Amino acid sequence: MEYLLVPLAALLASGLTLFSGFGLGTLLLPAFALFFPVDAAVALTAVVHFLNNLFKLALLGRAADRATVLRFGLPAVLCALLGAALLVHLQELRPLLEYGLGGRRLQVTPVKLCVAALMASFALLEIAPRFGSLAFHPRWQPLGGALSGFLGGLSGHQGALRSAFLLRAGLSKEAFVATGVVTACLVDVSRLSLYAAHFAADGLGANAGLLALACLAAFAGAFLGRRLLRKVTLRAVQVLVAGLLLLLSLALGAGLV
Repeated sequence: MEYLLVPLAALLASGLTLFSGFGLGTLLLPAFALFFPVDAAVALTAVVHFLNNLFKLALLGRAADRATVLRFGLPAVLCALLGAALLVHLQELRPLLEYGLGGRRLQVTPVKLCVAALMASFALLEIAPRFGSLAFHPRWQPLGGALSGFLGGLSGHQGALRSAFLLRAGLSKEAFVATGVVTACLVDVSRLSLYAAHFAADGLGANAGLLALACLAAFAGAFLGRRLLRKVTLRAVQVLVAGLLLLLSLALGAGLV
């Protein structure tokens, strides 16, 4: 049954990016967290995110602004390693609380609380009208790269901050998109290099087939959807998805997921 439910959840999450305004990673993380440990969900989301951006990189990579990539991307790559290392460390900490509910033994762990808090925070920020128009002066790009990279390594939430720090960089539309894609790919490579070692240590290779199937389903949903439908943000869908993300983050933080 899981070989049906997991890919279906990934496919639906990918499809929602067309109407909700949320990024692929933001929606895939909670979907995968329903079926996998939270650190595995973050890493799996990173794989899909990376594969999805490779296609964009092949099309737009040459248009990226090299100076901005260095100024913003280098701190992002370095801090992504720190964020990924923190994720691994949090996963190894003992549960903060254990309790029983409905015959189940549930645990509230540091890694679940951390990722749940970030999920809830970015769900609220994404629907805040002012956040969409937030833009920082170019002098803050190294700091923005460090912050978005760190959060990218920790939970995968990097896209919204990256855009806010690059909006006023004086780039053309094509260069803006390409620079963001190049930076995102660099961050994904950086954090995946650390995640891979952790996966091997945890013996998650037994789920390799299921993980690969989920990756393909999510990638197919995003790939096909963007070519069959025009992306449009529907406010009602956006608010509904944000509400569901908040509920899932509360369940994750409470140890129910």
